[in-house]
Amino acid sequence: MKEFDAIIIGTGQAGPSLAARLAASGMQTAIVERDKFGGTCVNTGCTPTKALVASARTAFMARRSQDFGVYINGQVTVDMKSVKARKDAIVRQSNEGVENWLKHTENLTVYEGHARFVEPYTLQVGETLLKSERIFINVGGRASVPSGFEGVSYFTNASIMDVDFLPEHLVIVGGSYIGLEFGQMYRRFGSEVTIIERGDRLLRREDPDVSEEVQKILEAEGIRFRLKAACLGAKEEEGKILVNVDCSTGDKEIKGSHLLIAAGRKPNTDDLGLSLAGVEVDQKGFIKVDDKLQTNVPGVWALGDVNGKGAFTHTAYNDFEIVAANILDQDPRKVSDRITCYALYIDPALARIGLTEAEARESGKNVMMATRPMQRIARAREKGETNGFMKILVDGDTKKILGATILGIEGDEIIHSLLDMMYADMPYTTIQNAVHIHPTVSELIPTTLADLEPL
Repeated sequence: MKEFDAIIIGTGQAGPSLAARLAASGMQTAIVERDKFGGTCVNTGCTPTKALVASARTAFMARRSQDFGVYINGQVTVDMKSVKARKDAIVRQSNEGVENWLKHTENLTVYEGHARFVEPYTLQVGETLLKSERIFINVGGRASVPSGFEGVSYFTNASIMDVDFLPEHLVIVGGSYIGLEFGQMYRRFGSEVTIIERGDRLLRREDPDVSEEVQKILEAEGIRFRLKAACLGAKEEEGKILVNVDCSTGDKEIKGSHLLIAAGRKPNTDDLGLSLAGVEVDQKGFIKVDDKLQTNVPGVWALGDVNGKGAFTHTAYNDFEIVAANILDQDPRKVSDRITCYALYIDPALARIGLTEAEARESGKNVMMATRPMQRIARAREKGETNGFMKILVDGDTKKILGATILGIEGDEIIHSLLDMMYADMPYTTIQNAVHIHPTVSELIPTTLADLEPL
């Protein structure tokens, strides 16, 4: 039995930073990792996918070079082995960086293996028992594969990271964030791509005008969509994957060379022995936590994707900040202080903060809205990237920003000016009256706010 002041399970975005803070405070701390250091973001999420997106965009812009008066002699080709090698090198730098940081941190012991509760406050890692009155669960999640795909070969967001070839025809099940990012990426690499979605539109958490514009952008690049797909399932036939879509119109099956399942994610809680520790989970397996990320068991916290409070790297890191603030700084930070914010990294990116238009309409507030297409932004025209639009929602009574969506060039960066106004609890007139640099995309935010109208 090894006893510690604190134990962290998992080295995703929240775990390492929390371990370092606790160790620096003088606590004898242990951190356990069963697979790759850095978790989803570093190994199969943000870091590798954005590296691949960058390669795909380079190929796309090279093919568009004549639009800018630039001519490339010869055909633009993509070497997928080189693309993967670049991605792997970037991942390795981050992965090894996390591992080395943890293994050289004073007061911190690293265990490699799978941690399971054997009783309250006691974990088993291999043949070793670890005990602490402070345990932090940061085990993340994994791809969820619906029934109907048993017995066929498929990729998930994790296994597709090993691909070093170009699929002839990639069929993707799931018309949300992962599916759309990989769909555009592989289309730009040169694959045929078909995306299948159960719902009647893409991106169900977004407003219909956003879903429609995203589909329009991707269809213009040659991606095919099948919506309202029912009775999904797949089989292999003569070296091909046949996916049943059973749509009301069109073919009943989609034939492709390869299949990617991007139909959601589930928490890694099924093999932690949580019942032996008395830790409660909800019907989907997410660990129940309060506003300060404590579970129902005193001295046990859950951070990151596993708590269902956010499925993003930035929310996981904020979980670390909340826990560290409460434990070490006597600063009563909480999850409910956080404003919804995230981005979808298709090109152009989709960034959203706060309420959607639909949510704002249901709020009972005096909502005002302003929109502006990217075609009306000079910098977007100059760059030759006019897809998308801005949409900003404000409370007409308090003048506070309720939410915003930017689908367009640099939208994932620009939207932070509005997000910061929300955190500062300032009226929209503060940014409307600001002088922004010309020529930029963000200079059109004040101009757009001048066009607010009641919903």
